[in-house]
Amino acid sequence: MIENKKIPWDTFLAKRKHILTQWETGNSPLLDLETAVETLRRVPDHKNFAKKLRHAKAEGITMIQPRAGVALIDEHIKLMQYLEKEGEADFLPSTIDSYTRQNRYQHAQDGIKESERAGRSLLNGFPAVNYGVEGCQRVLDSIHVPIQARHGTPDARLLTEIIHAAGWTSNEGGGISYNIPYAKNIGLEDTIRYWQYCDRLVGYYAEQGIEINREPYGPLTGTLVPPSISHTVAIIEALLAAEQGVMNITVGYGQGGNIVQDIAALQTLDELTNYYLKLFGYGDVFVTTVFHQWMGGFPADEAKAMGVIGLAATVAAQGKATKMITKSPHESQGIPTKEANAEGLRASKIITRLLQDQTYPSSKKLKAEKDIIKKEVNALIYAILNVGKGDFARGVVSAFERGIIDIPFAPSEMNAGKILPARDVEGCIRILEFGNLAFDDEIKAFHREKLQKRAEQEGRDVSFKMTIDDVYAVSMGRLIGKPKKREAGS
Repeated sequence: MIENKKIPWDTFLAKRKHILTQWETGNSPLLDLETAVETLRRVPDHKNFAKKLRHAKAEGITMIQPRAGVALIDEHIKLMQYLEKEGEADFLPSTIDSYTRQNRYQHAQDGIKESERAGRSLLNGFPAVNYGVEGCQRVLDSIHVPIQARHGTPDARLLTEIIHAAGWTSNEGGGISYNIPYAKNIGLEDTIRYWQYCDRLVGYYAEQGIEINREPYGPLTGTLVPPSISHTVAIIEALLAAEQGVMNITVGYGQGGNIVQDIAALQTLDELTNYYLKLFGYGDVFVTTVFHQWMGGFPADEAKAMGVIGLAATVAAQGKATKMITKSPHESQGIPTKEANAEGLRASKIITRLLQDQTYPSSKKLKAEKDIIKKEVNALIYAILNVGKGDFARGVVSAFERGIIDIPFAPSEMNAGKILPARDVEGCIRILEFGNLAFDDEIKAFHREKLQKRAEQEGRDVSFKMTIDDVYAVSMGRLIGKPKKREAGS
């Protein structure tokens, strides 16, 4: 049975022998742990993700990072250098390809060869495992800012070994956030174990005095996710990581669209994560936040898309997010060009810098949003702890089985899929159908009242049609999916 217990070192080493045999690059002598420690010690401070995040939080700066990755290493390096120079990125990613995310390394190798023949990337990311420690070191050596692996991998154990041995000091993901929103039929116990391994490795490096950042994936499905749902997952993953020895954690939140709710979400995410880490004995863990620009459909018009980006950057700066993941004005068209990616970065950066010294004012409305988020998160956290009989790893598995925690629109068979979100009259994300979510009658009444007011204003019933309208609204130039008004005489 899964437990939230630190993996004994001998057990970890025994598992490690098997992990390193999964692909030929696992045979590299650079994966020797003592060698990897020395490699990481040589990483200068300006390339250490964890240290740069500490600086950003101390200075009140919202730093920016894109998503990007291509198949061929030379082209990937050029892309990273371009986004650093022309995009003014504070952090760089290496978005990992889909084959690697599914541990299909031979398919990734075939994709590299086909890309070489085609002269362009035929993979949707960088196949880091195939390039191995040496290749990943080449990428790090070619840039002047920290780099992070961003992916969506349920089992990232070999990937994690390789990137950290190469000197990469941040890795995104978690046993919940890289399973439920990404996979269909992978067991939650399995992915929690896989990520306990990844975090135990980071914990080992921390024991050697090397600080590595870990970042649970905040937006989840990225579609109308209520703040309390994503907060709960982030906090649980932070607690699971901290048990394995992780000392630097970035928790994330995806833009909802209502400014007050988004700022309340960012503020409570930081407060609640620190609160629960301290409550359960991990008070030394350093916490930062990341804000993801709008994850839903974008307007096709580039100027309108840039407006959505600008709104997100404003919220990130006012909410004092430590980092922001940016989008591009080509978002509706698929993978952006490097030029469009850099434009999104620069537009985001000027806004965050202009707003750096400004503080969003306190208000009754902000306090009310923070209060309801805290109440909901507390209800979910304690319900998970209760069904796990005091163990968060067991609890989260059982909670998903029972629908006590439920992520809207997730493909996983481990997810109940019974809750439905919708916006209220001001565009805040509320819950229309609760399924078995662990909320009391008072919380449910709050959501129903908010949605009923919208229904009355729009002259319709509270229904799933609201949800559908809201999913497509931003791409159509609105936040709230209001029904079309009938013309006179129709």
